[in-house]
Amino acid sequence: MNILIIEDEPRTARLLKEFILAVDDTHVVLGICDSVESTVQFLQTSTQRIDLLFMDIQLADGSSFDIFQKTPVNTPVIFCTAYEDHLLEAFKSNGIDYILKPFHEKDIEQAFRKLDQLRSSLLLAPSLPARIQQALASHGGEKATQSSFLVKFREKMYPVAIRDIAAIALEKEVVYLYTFDKDKHAVFRPIDDIESALNPQIFFRINRQMILNRDAILEMEPFFNRRVIVTLKVPTAERPLVSRLKVPTFLEWVEKG
Repeated sequence: MNILIIEDEPRTARLLKEFILAVDDTHVVLGICDSVESTVQFLQTSTQRIDLLFMDIQLADGSSFDIFQKTPVNTPVIFCTAYEDHLLEAFKSNGIDYILKPFHEKDIEQAFRKLDQLRSSLLLAPSLPARIQQALASHGGEKATQSSFLVKFREKMYPVAIRDIAAIALEKEVVYLYTFDKDKHAVFRPIDDIESALNPQIFFRINRQMILNRDAILEMEPFFNRRVIVTLKVPTAERPLVSRLKVPTFLEWVEKG
């Protein structure tokens, strides 16, 4: 997740960045803006995707709400401020959470958890027909599930069976399927769509970039910052790392299914 911090107090900005990376070190803090003017310039000129804004309200040259008047902002915002009297205006300005200073790491963690819950709810919409179809089929005693994904190789397309997939990873904007035969195939579908087609008893999304097949797991060990690192039966470009917020659910899934 690419994140922009808008905060005019350097110490607070550094602390916020530290907490963001402590929650999940795969996050990328694109920069720290300390004024309305610098924020508007960043938003208008940046070529990088921005997924989330952490925004103070009182900045050096005015109110952060002025930013929304000067440039379009389509990114969710987590407001971090010492003032309680801007709550309504914050939620009218893409606000998904409102954190009062002084904040702590647990406040930032809870904000990310809330964001994940909102994103999960919104992701139901594209796959709603498929979910309804599955629900109706299950009532009829028959489960409607996808059995394979189409991949493209040298101008040809062929199916890769879901049962043959050991891991799925998002790498540099492209989703790859890793098979138990140690092959790697690019599949041009969003990882969220792929996740919705998988059996959650067999596959688990350990972070925003990776989904694992239970049968591919060889061993697990504790890792820095209360996370878990997973060793698979097949090699992957990135080390499978279970994000801290998902560790309890992941361990229960491994143990109980």
